[in-house]
Amino acid sequence: MIAASVNRGRQRILISLGLALPVSFVLALALGTISIPWHETLAVLSGNSDASRASLVIEQIRLPRAILAALVGAILGVTGATTQGLFRNALADPSLIGVTSGASAGAALAIFFAGELLILTGLSGLGLVSLGAFIGGALAVIIVYTLATNQHGTSVATMLLAGIAITALATSLTSLLEFFGDDEMLRRITIWRMGGLDGANYQRVWAAIVGGGLVLLSLPRFATALNALLLGESEARHLGLSVQKIKIQLILLVALGVGVSVALAGTIAFIGLVVPHIVRLLIGPDHRYLLPASAIGGATLLLLSDTVARTVLSPIELPVGLITALLGAPFFISLLRHRRDYGMR
Repeated sequence: MIAASVNRGRQRILISLGLALPVSFVLALALGTISIPWHETLAVLSGNSDASRASLVIEQIRLPRAILAALVGAILGVTGATTQGLFRNALADPSLIGVTSGASAGAALAIFFAGELLILTGLSGLGLVSLGAFIGGALAVIIVYTLATNQHGTSVATMLLAGIAITALATSLTSLLEFFGDDEMLRRITIWRMGGLDGANYQRVWAAIVGGGLVLLSLPRFATALNALLLGESEARHLGLSVQKIKIQLILLVALGVGVSVALAGTIAFIGLVVPHIVRLLIGPDHRYLLPASAIGGATLLLLSDTVARTVLSPIELPVGLITALLGAPFFISLLRHRRDYGMR
């Protein structure tokens, strides 16, 4: 009886999140410097709209940005939930393994040496910075994983400490580049670190679909394994799981997801931490429900945050990373005031 009631509660929450996502998506298309009526927005989406200014604005500017926001938000949400399950700590965050700071340092290096690198690679400015961010995040994860692995396996605790060290090193490198850079370099690095979706286009959407799609499709398959890891690694081994192999796969998928998101949208704070934590409080720690709900919640939150960033001081556009922090931090603090248990329950 109790189990049936819990399942019904989970289903209601999942349905609510599923309804909130398309509403926030349409809202992101309709609102901006130029507001477009709901019926006209829906007509453009359904393909029943004639060529018009509204159609041009939605199809060429807002639609790729909204799709990218939904994908990046979903990636951050599901990788955050996975990281919390892997570390068995509801306050863990993907940045703990150093990928976020590594990606930021890689982007800063690309910006600092942009003049020479643009000539050598032939890439566009945004493409070069995105590539630098992805390489930086990948290198950070490789270093952290190498430091945390020995003949006995991979230590999650050592990985956490290595991630903290790599984060400090990458942050110092980024600060050093800011110190020696000129005003334009400093501005671009600062904006990148704040996060933003203003460079969204269909090429970036496809990159997010390819890289992020692999993460979004793969991580939910580890739901049962993550549930077992909540009992401890020894218990998981007794259940027949290859714990070392699973940890490696989870680390690589989280690194890929966060690397792709930072490469495409910069550093966006709080979604990977707040969304999974809130969802866990609502539906419990079962990763069969937690992972998809965190993905939907992350997509919804980033869509709403980006809409606020574009409209609150229109025509000035704020970095979306500032909005996610401003929206997420107070709500998260209020939750922690009423719940002092930081475990996985």
